[in-house]
Amino acid sequence: MVRRSKVALVAAALLGALSVLPGGPATGLAGAAGTAHAADRADGAPRAAAAPDRGPWRGGWAAAPQRPTEVFGKNWSDGGFARQTVRQVVRLSTGGTQVRIKLSNRYGTAPLKIAGATVARTDRGAAVRSGSVRQLTFGHRGSATVGAGGELLSDGAGLAVRPLEPVTVTLYFDAPTGPTTFHAKATATSYRATGDHRADVGAAAFTDTTTSWYYLSGVEVAGGAGARRDAVVTFGDSITDGYGSTVDADHRYPDALAERCVAAGRPRSILNEGISGNQLTQTTPDFGEKAVARFPKDALNEPHVGTVILLEGINDIGMNGPTARPGAPTPEVSVRQLIAAQRELIRQAHRKGVKVIGATLTPFKGAAYYTERGETTRVALNRWIRTSGEFDAVVDLERAVADPADRTRLAAAYDSGDHLHPSDAGYRAMAGALDLDAL
Repeated sequence: MVRRSKVALVAAALLGALSVLPGGPATGLAGAAGTAHAADRADGAPRAAAAPDRGPWRGGWAAAPQRPTEVFGKNWSDGGFARQTVRQVVRLSTGGTQVRIKLSNRYGTAPLKIAGATVARTDRGAAVRSGSVRQLTFGHRGSATVGAGGELLSDGAGLAVRPLEPVTVTLYFDAPTGPTTFHAKATATSYRATGDHRADVGAAAFTDTTTSWYYLSGVEVAGGAGARRDAVVTFGDSITDGYGSTVDADHRYPDALAERCVAAGRPRSILNEGISGNQLTQTTPDFGEKAVARFPKDALNEPHVGTVILLEGINDIGMNGPTARPGAPTPEVSVRQLIAAQRELIRQAHRKGVKVIGATLTPFKGAAYYTERGETTRVALNRWIRTSGEFDAVVDLERAVADPADRTRLAAAYDSGDHLHPSDAGYRAMAGALDLDAL
């Protein structure tokens, strides 16, 4: 990983005054904007309002919201829930003494009614640790309504959690929800039961499973270590999302990065905002809003964010022409368009006082949508990422996972089998390429 001075790449820490969102119970997030301004950048350009700090609360886990879709297979997003309980397991990157959750109804067309919710320490599968179940409240009430297009934070619940510890969030929906805002490729098992089982310790009632997350878009922690502006958002597509990694094993590259931070004695918020199939320049119904549109909501709205790792563009290159998924090709994009989109993300981040680490696109020769023309585009974009001087630092993920004998391909040990997505070992190699001191 390369850090450079502003003569080549910005070396300034890009720190600034923090704007504070209301910290009270059931805080609505949509449309919140800070008013504080950071110091001028090293290149003389002024910096605008800093990213939100949300007081003592730190991001423990996150997932980017999506519209309902079954592009990756059958799930519960179209049908939604009625008189059902959904139990979801997530692993926290950092610990604390209090926990709260963030719910998203971003793509809902009607208000979402939450009849009740709990959080607990995970045991095995859908089971939770006895004595650890905590009722969650919203504005000191047991139920809540999230407006169409809105998001909602619960009140904090006293629950001591350690870095890298999994927690289980259980939501009960009494009234029909309709189609759900969700995250398609969780690479983790979620569970469903008929009736109200939010306080159950055992797993017996949870007979249905899926590998998506529903409405849950964040878990935040407070207490323990003080909140600092050092959260890291990993932003991108399926390679950030962890596609191809082992289900329920937490082997995505952001997970491996969180493990490295803990092993170094510096646990911090590592928040995964990848969406499988996502593109820099095109919004699609199955793969989320284009990166330049969702970046302020998914990356810059996380608490205490100081750094974003940007790895995106391979789907813009591959998802067009005859090799694209049938019925869903997107317009071909030029290197110039991809560079313009990455520059726009850099500008958005710098206006909030957030630094951006540019990641080179990993090899994809042999993938279903590989073409020689696409490879030429990838090589040109990577050259710009490495040499433009526009990122605050660069991590060369291509070199971290490429086959030394053919750098257009993933190394066999790092290939999940589709020649596009890394294996568990490949994701570890990606995390290992990052300089913790540059984050």
